[in-house]
Amino acid sequence: MVTFNVIVEQDEDGMFISEVVGLPGCHTQGRTLDELMERTKEAISLYLKCKKVDLGNTKFYGLQQIEI
Repeated sequence: MVTFNVIVEQDEDGMFISEVVGLPGCHTQGRTLDELMERTKEAISLYLKCKKVDLGNTKFYGLQQIEI
C-alpha cells in the first residue's frame, strides 16, 4: 500500500478540488468530500497505470500558506 498526500480546496461554487502531491497533473473534483476522495483514488490508479512513476524519490515535508 502506498500513501499519497492530497491538497483539497473548495472553489467559489462549492465544488471540492484535489491535487495529488508528487503526481503532476493528477487532480479531480467532486460535489462532496466523500465523492472527491473516491474520484481522487480513481485518478491516482489511472495515473499510475498510464505513467511510469518512481514513488521513492521524494518525501512530503509540509504545507505552507503565504498571504501577500
